[in-house]
This record gives sequence, structure tokens and C-alpha cells, in this order.
Amino acid sequence: MTLKISHTPEVQALLKEAAGFNNDQGSPRLKQLMFRLITDVYKFIEELEVTEDEFWLAVDRLNKVGAQSEFGLLLPGLSLEHFMDLLQDAKDEQVGLTGGTPRTIEGPLYVANSPLSDGYARMDDGSEDHLATPLFIEGTIYNTDGKPVPGAIVDLWQANVNGTYSYFDESQSLYNLRRRIKTDADGRYRARSIIPSGYGVNPEGPTQECLSALGRHGQRPAHIHVFVSAPDHRHLTTQINLAGDKYLWDDFAYATRTGLVGEAKLVNDVEASKANGLDGRAFAELEFDFVLQPAVNPEAENRSQRPRVGQ
Repeated sequence: MTLKISHTPEVQALLKEAAGFNNDQGSPRLKQLMFRLITDVYKFIEELEVTEDEFWLAVDRLNKVGAQSEFGLLLPGLSLEHFMDLLQDAKDEQVGLTGGTPRTIEGPLYVANSPLSDGYARMDDGSEDHLATPLFIEGTIYNTDGKPVPGAIVDLWQANVNGTYSYFDESQSLYNLRRRIKTDADGRYRARSIIPSGYGVNPEGPTQECLSALGRHGQRPAHIHVFVSAPDHRHLTTQINLAGDKYLWDDFAYATRTGLVGEAKLVNDVEASKANGLDGRAFAELEFDFVLQPAVNPEAENRSQRPRVGQ
């Protein structure tokens, strides 16, 4: 029989003290959240009969995740970031907010304030010209009535051919493969980039250690992260996931969703290559449109207040 003491007056008093309910300082909302969190951990320990060895092993693993700044990887890998999207989808459906491009996870690798261009931008710095396939991305931003949205900001960031991101990979130049593009009068944007590589979490890190213990891999398909924002429209956080990738529907972070798959079509045409400023080599084209919902209030126009690099 499992021993349960969390309901006793002594433990309930301890919970209230630990959560700060016995003082009038601090944040009432944080107290509410911490009370629930500690309560659920108590019950978790009781009901699953967590041993002292298991408890301190978990503490050690959490310390390692924090020391290596991998919580932003572990939480998506445990589906928590995707769950936040599913919950918001359900809330939207409940109040009749429908239409628009699906949201998906932001991930931990965004850097704010990348260079801003009108209509077109080259995202890569040319350092991988000898390795990468050039990729031209273009599309239109629409509202839910099917009308183009001029002046929208399309914020793109992606990995290089090695599956790493500038800023976090110090070998890359500042803001390599990171650009913001303001749509033209027809709501269109265009970017020259490279086909990104898929990648995995550090195979020696604590995130992969946890995933391996669950019998899971830590791989992501090739993808391009996107923010889209415009006045009077709801901010969109999403991704373009490239068709044909081995991990397209087996993403450890659960970010691939129906409606977010784009095909990078290879073009072997010397004249078209030269017209795009290349030397006759093959390149790829990716057409991807985004549809923005109307903003129900001014706050909906802005991305979340999640802490980010550069802001």
C-alpha cells in the first residue's frame, strides 16, 4: 500500500509556507503557480513511490540541463512547447478564432534585431557557397479575407549546412541566415538563402541522455523558422518544414504540422541561374504564403514576452 501524507494538516501547512502564502510579500500569481507545482510534485513522489536515489538523480540531471542551457531543447523534446500550441489552438476554437497559417514552436535559437530589408534580402553571407545549394524563398502574406498585407514583417532564421545557427555557433558571422523582410505593396517577400540542414541535439548532452533513456532520438528535419507580424493582425510564430526530409514527421520537438510543409524545388537551368545572380549552378525555389488572423486586441499583434537573445 502506497503511503500518502500530502493531505495531512502538517504537510498542507508546509505547502502554504513554502509557496509564500504566510506572508504578504512577493507575487500572488507566482505563489499560486508554485503552490500547485509543489503540490503536484508531492503527489507525484507519493503515487509513483519515487525513491531517494531517483529523486537526487533527477536533481542532478536538471542541474546538468541548466548548466548547459538545454532547457530550451529538453522541454520541446518532452512535447511541452507543442502542448502550449495545442492548448492555444483549443482556446481559439472555443471562441471561434479560425483560419490562418498554423502556429508551431519557436525553439530556443532566435536572435532579435536582425537586419531589416524592404521586399528582398540575402540571408547568407556567402561563406558556404562551395557547399550549399542556393535557395530562393518567396511568397505573399494574406489576411483571412484573402487580401495581401503590405508592410508585414517576415522574420526568418535557419541553420547552415552543418545544422548550426549564427550567434550560438561563433564560427558564423553575425546575423548569418537571419533576416527581417518588409513585404511590398502586394504583400510579397523574397529572400535568397541556402537549403538548411536538419540537425540533432548534442549527442553527449543531458537532453539526449534523457531522450535515449526514453528510447527516442533527438533529430529535427530541415526547417526555416518564421515570425510574421503586421499592424491589426495577430502575430504568427511558425516554421516551414522541408518536404522529403527523413525526420519530417518524426521531429523530436513535434514542430511539423499539416500546412507547414514546403517543397524546395531544384532548378537545373543555366540561364535562370544567371538571372538570379548565380554562376550557372543549380538552385532551389520555395514558394510559401502565410495567412494572418486579425488581432482581437493590440496585445495580439506582439510576440510573447519570452526572454530572447538581443532584446
